[in-house]
This record gives sequence, C-alpha cells and structure tokens, in this order.
Amino acid sequence: MELKYDISLVVPLYNEEESLPELHAWIKKVMNENGFSYEVLFIDDGSKDGSWKVVEKLHELDVCVKGIRFQRNYGKSAALQKGFEAAMGKVVITMDADLQDSPDEIPDLYKMIVEDDFDLVSGWKKKRFDPITKTIPTKLYNWAARMITGIKLHDFNCGLKAYKNVVVKSIEVYGDMHRYIPALAKYSGFTNVGEKVVKHQARQYGVTKFGLNRFLNGPLDLMTVAFMGKFGKKPMHFFGAIGTLTFIIGFLFALYLVVDKLFIDTTGRLIADRMEFYMSLVAMIIGVQFFVVGFLAELIGRNSHSRNVYLIDETIDAKA
Repeated sequence: MELKYDISLVVPLYNEEESLPELHAWIKKVMNENGFSYEVLFIDDGSKDGSWKVVEKLHELDVCVKGIRFQRNYGKSAALQKGFEAAMGKVVITMDADLQDSPDEIPDLYKMIVEDDFDLVSGWKKKRFDPITKTIPTKLYNWAARMITGIKLHDFNCGLKAYKNVVVKSIEVYGDMHRYIPALAKYSGFTNVGEKVVKHQARQYGVTKFGLNRFLNGPLDLMTVAFMGKFGKKPMHFFGAIGTLTFIIGFLFALYLVVDKLFIDTTGRLIADRMEFYMSLVAMIIGVQFFVVGFLAELIGRNSHSRNVYLIDETIDAKA
C-alpha cells in the first residue's frame, strides 16, 4: 500500500462531542507548525451523542479529517483495528479523544520512530491526574505485564503511542487487546520498543468510559496474549509437556505402590486402600487429558488460515 502521509493519527472516540473541536484545532496547530503531511482518522465507536455530526463538520472544514463510524459500540480495540487498517501514514500515532493526551507530544514521537528507528514508542504518563482507585491497580497491572511479557514499559495502556506503519499492518487487535499492543508487536517480531514520558492532562469533559470489569478482563487478556505469543502455533509444546510430566509422576507413584505391595509391605493392605493409589490415578488421568487437549489444539491449528503466516522483512532474488 502506498504511504501518502508523514503521520496518520488514529483517534478512537465514544461520546466525546465536546472535546473534538478543541482536539482537532490543537492537532492542526501542531501539524502545521512542524510541516507534517497528515490525516486524522476519527473512529466513532457507536457514540450516542452528537460526536459523528462533529466529525462530519470537521471534515467539511478540513480535508485531513476522515472518519469511520460503527453501528454500535464494539470497544476500543475494534476502533483501533479499523483505524490501523485505514492508516496511510509512514508513522501511525494513536491518542484518546478526551484531551488527556497532548498533541504537543507528536513531533517527538515521530522523531523517535523516524530518526531513532524504534518500531513502537509507548507513552508513559509518569504524573497522572487519576483517582487512587485507578492508579494503584494500574501500577500492579503494569508490573504484572512487565514480568510476563518481558517488555520494560511503565505504562502499557497509555493511549498515546507511535508505530511504524508496518507494525500496525502486522498485528490484529481484538477484544480488549489494545492494552497489550506492545506485546502483540513483540510476538510479531517488532522488538525495538521505546518509551517516552508524556504529559497527562485532567479530563475536561464527560466521564471515563471504562468500568470495573477492566480489572478482571485485563489479567485474563494478559494471560491470553502471553500464551498465544509463545504457544499459539505450537500448543502441543505447552499442553503436551504438562500432560506428559503429570502422567509420568502418576505412573511412578503407581509403580512404587506395586513394588511396595510385592516386596516390601507385609501388612496385607490392599493397594486400593492407600491414598497414594488415588493420587497416582488422578495424576495419570489429568496427564492424559492435558495431552489430548494439546493434540486437539494441534489438529485445529493445522486447519487455521494463519498457521503458516510469517512476516517477511525483505528478500533477495526470491518470491515472498
């Protein structure tokens, strides 16, 4: 795909009609001051207020403004995915529409991608204006994400990020996976991830769109991303290894009981009267179940359209 702009700015929004004119004016000011060619993609995630009418009006005033509107609310990940698919800029920058992300950060983010050659740069809202009920869980979540993914970022869920275009075209964001785009990028082979301290501003209009369910969904999605990144194409390596080890442990327990019954124990106790017998039996059954799950996952994966999809950087005298 031909890249037409220096920057594609992807802005997911949901009921943000009050902030959009001010955000657009701010973006336009920064872009013009730095001489960037750009497009602004407003992705309306099924807003119920007048957000889409505002986007239409902004498009009439500025041809750089483009928009995509969902029939209903699908979530931030879906909005980002559609924005990524449509982006035609060399650098793709995402930000929230609530004015908590500052467009003044755009030039430095762009420079880190183009000049410093980062694949992805994530913002870090070091000083936040959120209530303590949000900041403490966020710190715990970021710590867990660093430990599991191995990516040393302080703020995985910061909406202000910059990417090479090839990165956003190589990943699929779905469900609530927008929190883990750095991990998705890493597992797709884009490991040069940078971080920049960015200014966090207090919300001026409306209310936050994320509820308490994010505290449950976040850890579950993190485990999904970590598992799919490491074992998505080879589930047998995970389930089969656990199943085989568990079965061997159970079998060795059973073998010990047989040897003990025949040559050591003189009390005449039945094997079935011993607790170790049931422990070994359960271990072998669980081991077989894990092995079967891995085998079935391999069969399903063998028919997946993405099983043999690999990202090619460049070739020499060969057809990709």
